[in-house]
Amino acid sequence: MVQKAKILLVDDRPENLLALEAILSALDQTLVRASSGEEALKALLTDDFAVILLDVQMPGMDGFETAAHIKRRERTRDIPIIFLTAINHGPHHTFRGYAAGAVDYISKPFDPWVLRAKVSVFVELYMKNCQLREQAALLRLQLEGGTQGGGAAKESAGLLAELSARLAAVEEQAEALSKQLDDDSADAAAVATAAHLERKLTGLRRALDALEPGTGGAPTLPTQN
Repeated sequence: MVQKAKILLVDDRPENLLALEAILSALDQTLVRASSGEEALKALLTDDFAVILLDVQMPGMDGFETAAHIKRRERTRDIPIIFLTAINHGPHHTFRGYAAGAVDYISKPFDPWVLRAKVSVFVELYMKNCQLREQAALLRLQLEGGTQGGGAAKESAGLLAELSARLAAVEEQAEALSKQLDDDSADAAAVATAAHLERKLTGLRRALDALEPGTGGAPTLPTQN
């Protein structure tokens, strides 16, 4: 069973959270509520999220300050943040949002279809990264098993074939996703993330190819970051 991605919704108004849940429910992912910046930071201590939808105007810690805390933490700095705001103070206000680390800045009222489409891209990228980490973990297990001697040669060969097939499936999905993003309207952050994923897949494919009989040794595995 494929694990669902978690999406963090941060807004101090319950009716806004309810509206976001209604819009994003069609994605069939796990939606997590936070009614303040402090509550959002607590949730980020224990859970991994595909994307954060963050309201700008909140009492106490506002969206900009919350984003700054998120970007300072090593565990959470790479999570995409989409700012949602009911106000528009012009380019300077928007620039502040991007400077705080947002990948997008959307003014309310927003088009539900557009918001859902943007969030779905980051969810899909997150799922592909999870699959990639899983392949890397299996590859490490295979390498460790290979050091135990020649008695498990058949088992290692079978595992290698399975890993190659799984990686091929992820490569195919990543290629389809890159084609989806290959237009002028795609978010720059999403395109960059997809390119990063493709580089990781290429490194993992080379590592698997190096394990084929006769290639002469264990490869250096790609990092997970």
